[in-house]
Amino acid sequence: MSKPSTAAGETPPVHLAREGAILVVTIDNPPVNALGVAVRRGLMSAIEEGEADAGVAAILVTGAGRNFIGGADIREFGKPPQSPLLTELCNRIEACSKPVLAALHGAALGGGLEVALAAHYRVALGNARLGLPEVQLGLLPGAGGTQRTPRLIGAQAALDMMLTGRHLGAKEALSLGLVDQLVEGDSADHARAAGLRELQALLDKHAPVRRSRDGKGLADTAATQAAIAAARAEAGKKSRGLFSPHKIIDAVEAATTLPFEEGLALERQFFLQCLDSPQRAGLIHAFFAEREVQKAPETRNAQPRRIEQIGVVGGGTMGAGIAVAVLDAGLPVTMIERDDEALTRGRSHVEKTYDAQVAKGRLTQEARDAVLARLHGSTRYEDLSAADVVIEAVFEDLNVKQAVFAELDRVCKPGAVLATNTSYLDIDAIAASISRPADVIGLHFFSPANVMKLLEIVVPRQVASEVVATAFELAKRLRKVPVRAGVCDGFIGNRILAVYRQAADYLMEDGASPYEIDAAVRDFGFAMGPYQVVDLAGGDIGWATRKRRAATRDPRARYVHIADRLCERGWFGQKSGRGFYRYPDGPRSGAPDPEVLALIDEERARAGITPRSFSKEDIQRRYLAAMINEGANVVHQRIALRPLDVDVTFLYGYGFPRHRGGPMKYADMVGLPNVLADIRAFAAEDPLFWTPSPLLVELVERGANFESLNQAG
Repeated sequence: MSKPSTAAGETPPVHLAREGAILVVTIDNPPVNALGVAVRRGLMSAIEEGEADAGVAAILVTGAGRNFIGGADIREFGKPPQSPLLTELCNRIEACSKPVLAALHGAALGGGLEVALAAHYRVALGNARLGLPEVQLGLLPGAGGTQRTPRLIGAQAALDMMLTGRHLGAKEALSLGLVDQLVEGDSADHARAAGLRELQALLDKHAPVRRSRDGKGLADTAATQAAIAAARAEAGKKSRGLFSPHKIIDAVEAATTLPFEEGLALERQFFLQCLDSPQRAGLIHAFFAEREVQKAPETRNAQPRRIEQIGVVGGGTMGAGIAVAVLDAGLPVTMIERDDEALTRGRSHVEKTYDAQVAKGRLTQEARDAVLARLHGSTRYEDLSAADVVIEAVFEDLNVKQAVFAELDRVCKPGAVLATNTSYLDIDAIAASISRPADVIGLHFFSPANVMKLLEIVVPRQVASEVVATAFELAKRLRKVPVRAGVCDGFIGNRILAVYRQAADYLMEDGASPYEIDAAVRDFGFAMGPYQVVDLAGGDIGWATRKRRAATRDPRARYVHIADRLCERGWFGQKSGRGFYRYPDGPRSGAPDPEVLALIDEERARAGITPRSFSKEDIQRRYLAAMINEGANVVHQRIALRPLDVDVTFLYGYGFPRHRGGPMKYADMVGLPNVLADIRAFAAEDPLFWTPSPLLVELVERGANFESLNQAG
């Protein structure tokens, strides 16, 4: 058989072979069989060749390595499209006059699934993962996915796939009708063999070509219309201004009302609109930034230490959450508490998490018991002697933490990684207090620790490179997104948070209500405003931090007392039933509180401030300018190595809207000169707080942006 042409010396990414009357087309484009232009050309050539060869009765498409097709080639993102377009390839596969079967194993995602949908038959191994995740990049399936999928499995299931971007397992795909048969095996060879068997069986019974475009999934008109209406209502509530979900719904609706060819044309039109959307730039940035943060300079030439036994010191909310995250990763945990009563409470915290999963049907009782069998509790530090990594999660007090580390120094084996989960404290001071500072690192989990994906890996001065590598490896095992941070008060996220919370407090004291501020921040795309977050976390936490910092606060700096006054009254938020909001019917019922507004008026009068009004745009500009400016300071001081580290921190830890890419990407999108001009204008009121970051000034002066530092880094 002939092979698709490639550059001299290159191995073609599509191989052809004959098995009797079946042409076997194998995609071999490591590491994930991405659909680059060479693969598309190879597949197009293979279909043409199989169609033209009288000796070929059917065509099998399969993947080498671990996947069928993992999706688009990310190296082509942002580049001009090259022929054949994926939509042209899929249309050609479907138009083939001879049966085409796709044998799926591993990932069949995005364009990879669209290729499979264009085939006439599909078989899947049990390890296959099928999905159309384009919405996560601000796009829609643009090669017929919005037209073929609902015709195969109905509008409701198709919309669920495309609007969530979730991956379906092979069993679910079979139950929906996305694949025709589930076969045993877990490798490319198994997929190939199964595909050959099924295709030969189809030939033996003279099975016809069966095109997805002719599927009957939209036959129930009432169910289809109801599914589209429900998806529109849900997208209106959850998408918060996102563009591509609405275009996905429009495209699926087109599949229900238009002939297939017209639906394809409209899908292409919507795809190009998504491609031109600024939201796509933010989502693409987030996609690449999440991958880039996995790299840290200390990990380049260092191997991680062994990670088999984990210790957690502290069984409170955070310690229990960390224990659950570790248990979910399949690792055993030894939890240490100060006495039996505290240990019982700690174990109860962990058990409640798994009991809730059992109650919701997400976990069987047997699986729950098996997980908890890996949780061991003790009040003796000596029971950590075999631990490879110990994570301290006790009260946020330097003396308390140093006392814990003294015990760890005494009992832990040589080479054990000793981690602190502090949110603010000086990890260099913790490391310097024991005999093995090279083994000490910060692992700042976010609450709830078993749910939140962000993990700040805080790198103190004396830490060994292999300890940093171990922290990144642990993050990978826990399925966390790690961001490397330097040591300072608050590291990356909480340091920046403290500054933009100040900006919000200044807005509040100057005339905006906390409810107006929260509404403006939600309108920007955050799920919650800053005062809703305070009430959720507990106002007493921030109050304790402010009191701790009082001695070192710049006496020239403006200080707003409103939050302290609430705490002095015991109004700590949801936990106490009152905070910035009232919670008469539980935590989800937050309502504005006239007494809070009266207290704010009193504080304004005490400070001699005449309140003025702020528009939504005024609030957003100040809030984000403070965030961006301090983000620039964090990069300038090398607390974050690159602007993208700040972006990922805020995307995964602080609810920054993903389609805006993160605060630093957002600054690039609105223009750094505009951000700097805002900061300088605000400085007329408070030159100390609104001091422009030297990095921001430098970038504007030389016409550069934050993205240029990501590339340089």
